[in-house]
Amino acid sequence: MITMKSPAEIEQMRPSCVLAAETLKMIEEHVKPGVTTDQLNEICHQYIIDHNAYPSPLNYRGFPKSICTSVNHQVCHGIPSDRELRDGDIINVDITTTLDGWYGDNSKTFFVGKPSPKAEKIVRIAKECLDLGIGQVRPGGHIGDIGAVIEEHARKNRCTVVREYCGHGIGRKFHEEPAVLHYGVRGEGVEMKPGMTFTIEPMVNLGKPAIKHMPDKWTVVTRDHSLSSQFEHTILVTDTGYEVLTDIDGEYPIT
Repeated sequence: MITMKSPAEIEQMRPSCVLAAETLKMIEEHVKPGVTTDQLNEICHQYIIDHNAYPSPLNYRGFPKSICTSVNHQVCHGIPSDRELRDGDIINVDITTTLDGWYGDNSKTFFVGKPSPKAEKIVRIAKECLDLGIGQVRPGGHIGDIGAVIEEHARKNRCTVVREYCGHGIGRKFHEEPAVLHYGVRGEGVEMKPGMTFTIEPMVNLGKPAIKHMPDKWTVVTRDHSLSSQFEHTILVTDTGYEVLTDIDGEYPIT
C-alpha cells in the first residue's frame, strides 16, 4: 500500500529531509585522502545526534554503522571501517536521518583528490541519470517513465544500471511502497499522484551490471571491479510536478 502524505504531513517530514541534506553537505569537506571511512561515519553520527535526530542506518536490520560509505567498485551499503581514502578514489556517502518520526534520505558520490577520466565519467553519468529521472516525476506519469529514461541514458553512454536495488517510498518508514526501479518501460508501473514521496537513487556501473555481496553480507560490489557511482534524492510528487525535498541548494526548481 502506498502511503499518501497530506500537506501537513509533508511539512512534518521536511525537516528530516533538510537535515539529511545538510549532513551530506557538511561531510564533503572531510572527504579527502588519508581520512578513514569510519571517521566520516563518526562525524556524521555526531552531527545528526547534535541535531536531535537519529542516523537511520544504525542497527537497521543489523547494519553496524550510521552511514553507508561505498568506495570505487563498491556499489552500495559499504560499511565504514579503518580504510583510508586515497587520492583518485570515488566514494558514495549515503545519509538517512530520522527526525520526529520522519525519514529523509539522500546520497552523493564524491571525488577524493584528483579523479581519473574514468571516475569523472561514471560520476557524471550517474548524476545525469538521477537528474533525468527526477525530470520524469509528475502526476499522471508512471514509475516506469523514471526507470526508462535512466536506463536509456546509461546505455547511451556505455554504462549499465544495477537492477537488484531500487528507489523506494519513504515517510514514517525508512522503506515504503512504491519500488522505484531504475530501468523500465514508459507508461508502465505505478501511476504517480500528488502526495507520494519516494527516493530515486540510480546505481550506475562503468562496466557490466553484475554485482555480488562481500562476506560482511552488506557491502555490494561490481563483479568485474568496474567503478560504480550513485546519487540519491527524496522526491515529492506535487499537484503539478515535483519537489526535491533533499535539495537545500536550489538546484531543482519546484515544478
